Amino acid sequence: MNDTTPKPAVGENIASVEEIIDGLGDIGYIASRRIATAIFIAQNLCKPILVEGSAGVGKTELAVSAARWLGLPLIRMQCYEGLDESKALYEWKYGKQLLYTQILKDKMGETLAGTKTLDDAMGRLHGFSDLFFSEQFLEPRPLLKALRQEHGAVLLIDEIDKSDEEFEAFLLEVLSDFQVSIPEIGTIKATKPPLVFLTSNNMREMGDALKRRCLHLFIPLPDAKLEQRIVAARVPDIDEKLKRQLVAFVQLLREEELKKFPSISETIDWARVLMLLHAESLNVDMVRDTLNVLLKFEQDFAAVRRSIPEITRKATRE
Repeated sequence: MNDTTPKPAVGENIASVEEIIDGLGDIGYIASRRIATAIFIAQNLCKPILVEGSAGVGKTELAVSAARWLGLPLIRMQCYEGLDESKALYEWKYGKQLLYTQILKDKMGETLAGTKTLDDAMGRLHGFSDLFFSEQFLEPRPLLKALRQEHGAVLLIDEIDKSDEEFEAFLLEVLSDFQVSIPEIGTIKATKPPLVFLTSNNMREMGDALKRRCLHLFIPLPDAKLEQRIVAARVPDIDEKLKRQLVAFVQLLREEELKKFPSISETIDWARVLMLLHAESLNVDMVRDTLNVLLKFEQDFAAVRRSIPEITRKATRE
């Protein structure tokens, strides 16, 4: 981002949708009006955004770019099967607790000095047990870290569809009230609610309770015009002719019967590969040699192998 690029002051709300489009564009993320509107609503009304779409369309990058533009810390939680609140919210520093327990054991005589009854002794020891489950022994994990940021943060809950339904239910308090309950300490509420992005590759259907708490944003594969703008933003030194040809080739490739269509991230990677090879325009041999950047399954290679000359011809003609 240039030093002259306007951006909201830390902790302040965004003024307009256009400000988001321009701000993200200045750091290389080409946001559609729909994407920018979702961020505008989310930031001003404190609503999480559930971002869906196929892998590689820019869901995670949207959160990363938003944090960079807003000047806020990005706190990322990668979801997986079996994720629970101890990994997402907090853990106790068991090693430190054990050390203090040993110190207390060594000083037991001094600690209990002056007590005359068992109840007096238990009362004094009970005070130490409260100490062991206090803030100084708390190890915050991503959710708690995001809530405790004084000026706010961007919280990325990545690939929520890989987590269990039990964890999804656990998130509801965080997403509704931006607070969490810790039995030993009490309720911790965010001073400045984070801007929350949840991403999903649709591996499973999200529950209605989660969806009700979120704005829904679907990011499709881009059309040719938008994809050219994205490539130009991410690979600024690419030749205009080569940019048009490679985007046209990818657009045509997505019309084939493939197990996985090339995403925008793979288009960007291919553009960088072609520049690395000093390509000035597409040719059949170069396409064959580098097609593994776009296609990830052998059956997709087999499906398009005979079509490569024709697709290349159409792309270079366009």
